[in-house]
Amino acid sequence: MNESRSAFLRVGLLIVAGAGLLVGLIWFLGGSKIRGGTLYESYFRESVQGLEIGVAVKYRGVSIGRVTDIGLVTAEYMADSAESIDKETYRLVFVRYLVDPKRLGRVPDTDAAVKLGLRSRLASAGLTGVTYIELDFVDPVRSPVVALPWTPKVAYIPSVRTTLSEVEDATKLLIDQVNKIDLVKFANSANTLLDTSTALMRDLQAQTKAADVPGLLADIRQTSTALRALTENPDLRKSLANSAVATEQLTRLIAQIPPMIAQFPPLIAAAQGVTKRADAGVADTQQALVPLLRDMAAAVANLRDLTDGLRRNPAQILVGQPPTRQPERSP
Repeated sequence: MNESRSAFLRVGLLIVAGAGLLVGLIWFLGGSKIRGGTLYESYFRESVQGLEIGVAVKYRGVSIGRVTDIGLVTAEYMADSAESIDKETYRLVFVRYLVDPKRLGRVPDTDAAVKLGLRSRLASAGLTGVTYIELDFVDPVRSPVVALPWTPKVAYIPSVRTTLSEVEDATKLLIDQVNKIDLVKFANSANTLLDTSTALMRDLQAQTKAADVPGLLADIRQTSTALRALTENPDLRKSLANSAVATEQLTRLIAQIPPMIAQFPPLIAAAQGVTKRADAGVADTQQALVPLLRDMAAAVANLRDLTDGLRRNPAQILVGQPPTRQPERSP
C-alpha cells in the first residue's frame, strides 16, 4: 500500500515537473528574455480567439516582443465611468504588449510612426496556427486613426482589420444585398425583358425581309466586281503611271521656282534703274520740245490767218494788199 502511494507520488511529481518545464519553454519561446522594454496597447473590433499572453509580437516577421495583457475595454476604462457604453468603441478588446527597443534599432517616436502608417493587426502562423500580433506600415489615408473617448494608459498604436475579417464582412454584406433582392419581381422583369427581346427580333427579321437584303448583297457584289475590273483596267493603270510622271515633273518645276524667284530682286532693281533713266530723258525732251511747240503753234496761227485772208481776197497773192475801198458819193 505504501509502495503504491510512493509510485503515485513519483508520477505526480514527474507530471508537475514536466508541466513546469513546458511552461518554462513556452515562456522562453514567447519572449521572456525581454526583461525591459516599451509597453504599447492596441484595440481590436474583431475576436482575438487564439491570442494568448506570452505570444510573440512581430514586425514583418521578426519577433520584437510579447503580449502581456488581454482584456475588454469596458472593464479597463469604463468600470468607474458614468458615460454611456452604447458607442462602438466600448465594444473593443485591448491588447498590451512589451516591445524590446534594442531589437527595433533606430526608429521614429510612436506619434511620428503612427502618422507614417504604423498599425497592428492579428496574424496567424497558418490556418490552424498560433495567433500573434504583427506590426507593419500601411496607407495612413485608407487606415485613419480612430479617436478614443478615453486616455490610453500606455503608448497607443492603432489597429487594422485582418484580410480575412474584411473578406467576411464583404461576404456578409453581399449576402444581405442578395437577401434584399425581390426574386419574384426580378423574374417578372426578366420575363418582360425576354418578351421584349423576342418581339424586337421578330421586327428585325420582318425589316430584314422588307429591305431585300439578298438583292442588296447582290448589288454590293456587282459593285465590287465592277470596281475590281476598273482597278485592273490597263488604261487606268497607264493613266495612273502618266499621272505619276506628271506629278514628278511638276515637283521638279516647283523645285525650280525658288531659284527663279531669287533672281527677281536684281531684275526689279535693274528695271527700276531703267525707269528712272527713262523718266530723266523724258523730262529733258519735254524741256526741249516746249519752245519748239510754242513756235509751231505761232506758225500755225500765222498760216491760219494767211489762209483766211486768201479765202476772202484771192487776188492778194498777185497784187498784194487789197485796194482801199473809197467812200461812195451821193448823186
